[in-house]
Amino acid sequence: MVGLSDRNEQTPADGEPDDLAVEGEALLPADLEKGPLRRCIATGTVQPKDGMIRFVVSPDGEIVPDLEERLPGRGLWLSGDKAAFTKALAKNMFAKAARRAVRVPPDLAERLEKLLERRCLDAFGLARRAGQALAGYEKVREALKTNQVGRAGPPYLLVEASDGSPDQRGKITALAPDMPVVDLFDAAAMAAALGRENAVHAVVARGKLAKGLARDSARLKGIKGFVAGSPPAGHVSNV
Repeated sequence: MVGLSDRNEQTPADGEPDDLAVEGEALLPADLEKGPLRRCIATGTVQPKDGMIRFVVSPDGEIVPDLEERLPGRGLWLSGDKAAFTKALAKNMFAKAARRAVRVPPDLAERLEKLLERRCLDAFGLARRAGQALAGYEKVREALKTNQVGRAGPPYLLVEASDGSPDQRGKITALAPDMPVVDLFDAAAMAAALGRENAVHAVVARGKLAKGLARDSARLKGIKGFVAGSPPAGHVSNV
């Protein structure tokens, strides 16, 4: 076992205190290899920050999402799921973590959802323009069968329209049953992101854009539906 207090190299950047040095807590070496870790202000759990969302306090005292993780100030990290978000709001966790009075916008969840949706669709469109994504039923089938997305490399992520045909989707996913699938967006949103008239099936090649899309989609899945109080429309599986 490796104590968290021994992990000096894990001290967060941007002036954040080392929240990992908590007496009595330890993680297996394999866990420590997953990357930078952060503590969720709502649950108290320490986990890889890839599944979390960073917030900061703006100069005027408002809580704002920092999806780029670049804004100055102490980061307030929250697990990317509805339960943690609900608890953080209900228990005034942002103010407690910031150790000061803060203002939480009433539409914070809605803002966050829209920001994540925009990031996902922008990354999806950029992957298409960079030649790292293909759309169309036959093109996606061919990419999965040959394990190659054009000249970009092996496929990493499937993007399926939430309102697409279940039968066709089943035929696509059967070709790569272990591949992550994002189905958080309808065909119209996918088509707009790709600059096409129609888009129901797409595949993204392995790389930075695909990994970023997978991460943001997983965070969006956890938050999506918070405002309406209903289950998420669509899901991200195996991400």
